[in-house]
This record gives sequence, C-alpha cells and structure tokens, in this order.
Amino acid sequence: MIQSTKMRQEIDEIPQAVDRLLTQGAADISAVADAARGLDPAFIMTVARGSSDHVCTYLKYASEILLGVPVASVGPSVGSIYDCTLKLNKGLSLAVSQSGQSPDIVAMASNAARDGAMTVALTNDAASPLARASGHTIDIHAGPELSVAATKTFVTSAVAGLWLLAEWDRNTALLAAIRALPEQLDAAARINWPEVRAAIGERQSLFTLGRGQALAVSNEAALKFKETCQLHAESYSSAEVLHGPVSIVGEGFPVLGFAAADAAEAPLAAITDQIAAKGAQVFATTSKVQDATCIEHIRTNHGLTDPLSLIVSFYSMVEAFSTSRGIDPDAPRHLKKVTETV
Repeated sequence: MIQSTKMRQEIDEIPQAVDRLLTQGAADISAVADAARGLDPAFIMTVARGSSDHVCTYLKYASEILLGVPVASVGPSVGSIYDCTLKLNKGLSLAVSQSGQSPDIVAMASNAARDGAMTVALTNDAASPLARASGHTIDIHAGPELSVAATKTFVTSAVAGLWLLAEWDRNTALLAAIRALPEQLDAAARINWPEVRAAIGERQSLFTLGRGQALAVSNEAALKFKETCQLHAESYSSAEVLHGPVSIVGEGFPVLGFAAADAAEAPLAAITDQIAAKGAQVFATTSKVQDATCIEHIRTNHGLTDPLSLIVSFYSMVEAFSTSRGIDPDAPRHLKKVTETV
C-alpha cells in the first residue's frame, strides 16, 4: 500500500480547514472589519514573503476591486534592516505569515504600528511574535501544517483576508460565495490535471499565467513547481508575457493559464491562444480558449473566489507530479518549514 504524502493529506484537509475558519473565525473578522471601516484607510500596505506574499497579491486585487482601496507591498527589510520611518497615518498594515515567527516580518509590523498604521496580523499562530507585535490578529485556523510546501495555510489565509474585505464592504454576494467554499474546494481537490502532467513530462522549464486576482495563484503555482518538482517555472501576467518572455517559447513548451470567471477571463484566453498558435502546449481553466486546451475546473459563486478552487486543483496536480518524479514534496531539498530572515 502506497503511503500518501503529508502534502496530499493536507490538500485533502483544505475544505475542513476552511469550514473551521468559517465556524471559528467570525469574531476576529468582525472586530477587524469594524475597526477598518471606522478608520477608512487611504491605503493598505502588505508585509509578507513566499506563499504569504502571493496571498497579499490576491488580496490586493480584491481590495482594489471591492473597496477602491489601493494596496502596495512593502519590503520587510525596510523595517528589519533599514529601520526606516514611513508615513503610515490613515494606513492599514496587513502582515501575513503562517508561523508569525520571521524576524523581518515582525520588525516591519512593529515599525508600522510605531509609524501610525492600524496593524493586522493574519497568522496560523495567534500567540506568535507577529500577533504580539500587531494591534489586531486574525487566526486562520488551518491547524498544524507539517509538509514544507504550504497548501492549506495559503488557502485559509486567502479566505480569511477575502472574508475580512467582504465583511468590511458588507458585500452579501461575496459573503455567500465564501460560505459555499468548503464543498466546492472538496470537489476541486479531486481534480489533478493528468494532461498537464503528461505535457510537462521531462521538461525543465514552463510558464504559468494569470490576470487580476488569478495572477496570485499563477505566482503560487510557479513557486510550488520549484519547491516540489525542482522545475524552473516562471509566472507572468498574461498582459506581460508577450512583452519579451514569449521569445523562449518553442515547440511543445508547457504553459498553464489560470482564469477566473470575470472580466479578465477573455483577455487571458486570447493570449493563451496566441501562445498555443506558436507551438506551445497551453492549458487554461477557461472554456473561452480555441487553440489552447481547456482543463477541468470548479467554478465557485463569485469571480473573486474562483482562484481558490483553481489553486486547490493545482496543488493536487503538482503533488502527483512531484511524487511521479521520485521527489518527496514534504521535504524539498534546501528548504525547511519556517524560514526566518532578518
């Protein structure tokens, strides 16, 4: 009997983790949403690295689309190494870290509070140094995550952040879509794109594409290819890929496009078709493609929640691909679960 990886087990736990967040996280979300609504910030700054930074990219688009509040990522070294003073009055600082332990993230969150921002920690450890350094904490309730590759903490962080924005906006349609996610994510976890795995085969380089909030899952997918499969994967906005990167595309070059059901879907489909016409093997999560191949995907009840089902299916695919290459996705070489940078 083949033992399943911790990564596979944690992918299967994603629906339950999201349900647990929805059941246990309402008090945190409501308190922070009320405080944010009262502040009415002019901007949001995000502080994160790795998969958590991809969560912030996702929330950037959601904030700008829903609330009209611009979002910018601030390098943690601005606080931890340079110790700069920033003009953060009327600003909200959102620091995202599953462990809440990295010194640079903690330092930037602490400096943000010093410099006048409302500070929020989004973390899987409500007693962590990051939580202690922040004025408000949202516990993502993911439970222990033992595989080095983050899966359920990425999804629960994204859901928690999106829930905060929806509650802040009092957006009933989005709140309903968030509540419907556990069942949809369970269905998404059963999809693992064998045609994509076959197309990649022994190739060592590929592109992932996204647009709008789906760019965040493209970024996360490229990282996971590197972490778990030792593949060189680069993520691009579909609006940028033709501005130079497409030059390396040759016959059979693998490309994976992530599309949500929103205004960015048709433009992304058009670009993936153009790349497929150049001889690449292009797959996309949209039926609007003609030359590229539409792959199975779960649509949720809102364009802003669609990327969450897409990344769950991707996780299922990349775990299967990693193990097929004889790589243990639970223990990628040179990596450990908690990365502490200054």
